[in-house]
Amino acid sequence: MELLKNIKSITVALAITITFSACNDYVEEEIYSSVTSENFINENNADQLIVGIYSKLRNVYKNYSYQFLGTDIFTVKTEVSDTNAENDYFNFLAPRTNGYWSSNYNVVAKANTAINRFENQIVWSTGKLPEKAYGIAQARALRALAFFNLAQQYGGVVLDTEEPLTIRTNYKRATEQETYAFIIAELEAAIPNLQNAPTTGRFSKRAAQHLLSQVYLTRAYKSYKAPTDFATAAALAESAIGNYDIRTQTYAKVFDFDNQVNAEVLFAIQWGNVGVLAEKGNTKHSLFQYPIFNYPGMDRVNQYGGTPTGGMPTQYFYSLFAANDTRDDATFFRAIIANKVSGTIKVGDTIVYYPKVALNSTELAKRLNRYWVYQPNQYGYVKPADVSGAKYLYSTHPDPFVHFPIFKKFWDKFINYEAEGSRDTFVFRVAESHLLAAEAHLGAGNTAQALFHLNRVRERATGVANHYTVATIDNILVERALELAGEENRWAVLKRTGKLEERIKLYNPHVIDHGAFDPKQHLLRPIPTDEITISPKTMEQNPFYD
Repeated sequence: MELLKNIKSITVALAITITFSACNDYVEEEIYSSVTSENFINENNADQLIVGIYSKLRNVYKNYSYQFLGTDIFTVKTEVSDTNAENDYFNFLAPRTNGYWSSNYNVVAKANTAINRFENQIVWSTGKLPEKAYGIAQARALRALAFFNLAQQYGGVVLDTEEPLTIRTNYKRATEQETYAFIIAELEAAIPNLQNAPTTGRFSKRAAQHLLSQVYLTRAYKSYKAPTDFATAAALAESAIGNYDIRTQTYAKVFDFDNQVNAEVLFAIQWGNVGVLAEKGNTKHSLFQYPIFNYPGMDRVNQYGGTPTGGMPTQYFYSLFAANDTRDDATFFRAIIANKVSGTIKVGDTIVYYPKVALNSTELAKRLNRYWVYQPNQYGYVKPADVSGAKYLYSTHPDPFVHFPIFKKFWDKFINYEAEGSRDTFVFRVAESHLLAAEAHLGAGNTAQALFHLNRVRERATGVANHYTVATIDNILVERALELAGEENRWAVLKRTGKLEERIKLYNPHVIDHGAFDPKQHLLRPIPTDEITISPKTMEQNPFYD
């Protein structure tokens, strides 16, 4: 919330030149971003170029399908026989454009511009040289983040590092090995000049160490890995953890809307409810929901979310939550409560209830006289039979097919029916640093340390210090699902660990029914065809997407 609100005021002369609205001592980057000429950039306002990179990350982390669909814990909100290429891989064709590709390259372009201006166009006084180094370090780290996002999905990508000044038709992809080497070099060069405790919203040294741990860990599974990659990833993850103990605040507290700036969050994409533009464009709160505003007793503008986005959790995901796991209550709304009068329904009445454990027939019948109830085996797109004599019949449900406990962890105070929210999007948390360390130590053969980090995350949620007696990739994937659902790029994690095909065939209902996953093709996403068209002689498509 703070980065885009605490940028230094531009000089008075610049303020006279550019018409904009200000609030106290900050300006909004979006208003300033249209002014890119070097005539307006000097050492006193150069930081605006860096802020512009951060703002471009917003669209990256609003692209959900490539991160969540087609995995073990998320699927689509349709009948199991329906097809969706990004989820069940059936008829997966190369798109003309793709938001995940373009939004990450928009970050790269902004970073390239900032680096070029900082290095070649801005005249820096001796006293400002540390600011120059800090700005370049942030730009390189954020560019590395964008390239890593792309590499996980597409393999080798275009390592364009030039400020975009002309139209090019000769873009060429680097190899995947070259891409990972570049990302590692960028982060290793950036880390020494990043700050340990920067202004909220800036990319810190620990955030970069967390990211670099992910990069080394991902490369450690590749044929071109270095023999020390697992150990290096483990050491970096532990540096990211630092001396922070995740047990100092509960999981629910971490996701408390009024606690968005907290010690566990290493990096977040910022939004907000104040400022010149209000910055209310986040849709995270509406992830993994269905249109609950169709219920009687529920306004379109309600306390849960706006227009639903994303898919839905699988029944497998819900089954992972043990009775003592406090993350269940922080992750889901298991009861939908009316916010308006509708017939006999009053404000505060329960409309629908999703028990964590199946109710017996007597208890179910009793509750169905007060509200709809969906048992755990009825989560998803199913059509339960009416219970004879019940007041609430499934056949009269306003949206009779799709029903599941909707997500609570991204709840937002400031939303509207267009699904615009204001809460920050957490990108890196220390809890994930522990799970990176667990996976890296496991890969390096240090099973005792792998178990320690895995159990530390579980302990915060359950109070049990030694739940796991052995560290395995499957145990780590379970804990990642419970801890990081909707935050981690689940598809990339399953791909990294070599578990994507196995787990979707076990747990994704649409894949089980008619999945067409082929590891020779679908471990890489198709390059958008517009990119091939722009550089037809040099740009190559990924295999089997021609």
